[in-house]
Amino acid sequence: MRLTRSWHLAPLASALLMLAGGAQAALFDDDEARKAIIDLRARVTQSDEQNKAQLAAANEQIATLRRSLLELNNQLEAMRAELARLRGSDETLARDVAELQRRQKDVGQTLDDRLRKLEPVKVALDGQEFDVDSEERRTYDEAMATLRGGEFDKAVLALTTFQRRYPASGYGPSVRFWYGNALYGKRDYKEAIAVFRAFVTAYPQHQRGPEALLALANSQAEMKDSRAARKTLEELLKAYPESEAAVAGKERLASLK
Repeated sequence: MRLTRSWHLAPLASALLMLAGGAQAALFDDDEARKAIIDLRARVTQSDEQNKAQLAAANEQIATLRRSLLELNNQLEAMRAELARLRGSDETLARDVAELQRRQKDVGQTLDDRLRKLEPVKVALDGQEFDVDSEERRTYDEAMATLRGGEFDKAVLALTTFQRRYPASGYGPSVRFWYGNALYGKRDYKEAIAVFRAFVTAYPQHQRGPEALLALANSQAEMKDSRAARKTLEELLKAYPESEAAVAGKERLASLK
């Protein structure tokens, strides 16, 4: 009976042994899995740290690039501002140069005008040639224009002023002759007689001599001095027989008889 019970217990013991061996094998597999999981987690953690380090380095590079870009942009703006300033300076300089050139031209023109006024000009009048300055010529022309306009009072003043301002002018003889005519025109015959007589005495060879004697005779006739007028006309015919004034003098002399 005991042998039989032992024989029946043998398979159970074998089964228990097999279960114990399987448990040990399962326990070993769990340890390996844990180690694998731990190792995997360590590698993942290491990978995460590497990624974080790389990301941090990349962020730092990006920040550095942004700072560099900002600095370059600031430099570019500064260069643009400087370029604008230089352009403005160039435009200002160009305006200043243009203004200086204009002023220089104006000064040169003014100087030329002044020099031109001081330069003598040769004129021919009543058969004579002489040099005058431009202001002297202008003053004479203005006085003569006044006389031709019939403004005898103004002409007397203008011609008197000319004689006082230019006592040695080459215009002198002609001015004295026309001064006598201006006096005649304003009917100051007495003064005209004195001026014409002085002219003939001072310039006996002057081209206006015959006209001066005729004008003198006419002034004397206006003063009702026929005797003096006849004497002057006879002087005219004797001194300048071939002149146009002598022809008119003959007619005038005939009317006085």
